[in-house]
Amino acid sequence: MNRLLEGYRRFRASNWRAQQGRFEALAAQGQRPHALVIACVDSRVDPAMIFDAPPGEMLTVRNVANLVPPYAPVAYHGTSAALEFAVRVLGVRHVLVLGHESCGGIQALLEGAPQSARDFIAPWMSLAEAARARALRCANPAERQRCAEHEAIRVSLTNLVSFPWIAQAVATGSLELHGAWFGIGNGELQLLGREGRFVTVV
Repeated sequence: MNRLLEGYRRFRASNWRAQQGRFEALAAQGQRPHALVIACVDSRVDPAMIFDAPPGEMLTVRNVANLVPPYAPVAYHGTSAALEFAVRVLGVRHVLVLGHESCGGIQALLEGAPQSARDFIAPWMSLAEAARARALRCANPAERQRCAEHEAIRVSLTNLVSFPWIAQAVATGSLELHGAWFGIGNGELQLLGREGRFVTVV
C-alpha cells in the first residue's frame, strides 16, 4: 500500500497540478469520452499510457484476456454493463478491443487454467473456445499463443454485434468497432484491418 500512496503523492505534485483545470472542468461538466477500450487486466498493458490519453478522453474496461461475452441480460455482468453505459448513455463513437503479447489468460485458454485458480478463470476463458480451436492448428507454441491472442480479439468483436443496440449503432454509422494488439516488448501496436489482418501502426 505504501507504494500506491507514494505514487499518489507524486501524482498530486506533478500530473494533477499540471492538469488541475481539466480535472475541475470534468468534475463540473461531466465526462464526454469518445471511445471505450476493452483491455486486459495485465499490469503491463495500460490503455491510457499506450494511447497517451488525458483524463476524460476514453472509458476503459479491463478483464482477463480483454473478452466480451455475448449478449445475455443476466445479473453481475460487469463488461456488458460498461458497454451499455458507454454506448447507450454516453454515446461513445468507438469501441476498441485491445489484446496484447504474452497474455496469461490466453495461455490458460490454451493450456488450462492454473490448478489454484479455476473457480472463475476457466469458465471465463471458455468464451474464447473458438479462438483456441483455431490456434491449435499452429504447430509452433509461440505462433499458437499469438494466433490465439489475435483470434480472441475477433471473438470479442463478433460478440459485440450480438448486443442489439451495438449492432444498430454500427449499422447506422454512429459507432465503429475496432480490434488491436499491443506488443509489450517492442511497444508495437497492430490494428485489425478491414481485410481481416493485423497491420502495424506506423
